[in-house]
Formats: sequence, C-alpha cells, structure tokens
Amino acid sequence: MITAAKELHPNFITDEFGKKISVILSMTEFESLLEDLSDLAATVERADEPSIPHSQVVTKLKENSLI
Repeated sequence: MITAAKELHPNFITDEFGKKISVILSMTEFESLLEDLSDLAATVERADEPSIPHSQVVTKLKENSLI
C-alpha cells in the first residue's frame, strides 16, 4: 500500500514546453494506487453504517468458530 505521494517513483512525459502531460508508474505502484482507491471508495460507501463494538465482533467470531 502506498500511503504518500513521496513513496511513488513517477517518470513524467513532457510536451515541448516542459509541461508534464503524462506519468509512468511501475505496475506495482499503479496496482497499489488502485487498491488504495478501492479501499477509500468502500470507506466512503460505508460511512453511514452503524458500528459494532469490538467485543461483540469477537463474540460472534467465537460463536462461529472463526477464532
């Protein structure tokens, strides 16, 4: 997971005036950014859902033999 832009190693394509017009990233960095974007979208979609106390989650997992 990439947590900050400074962790990226972009290569830029510029026009004849030196203006950045495109960016090249490694596939690993690109896929990590897509995963981060997907996680962010899921967080936003679930922002209004009620939360469940941790103890209740643990109890439910134990009841279902998941932990």
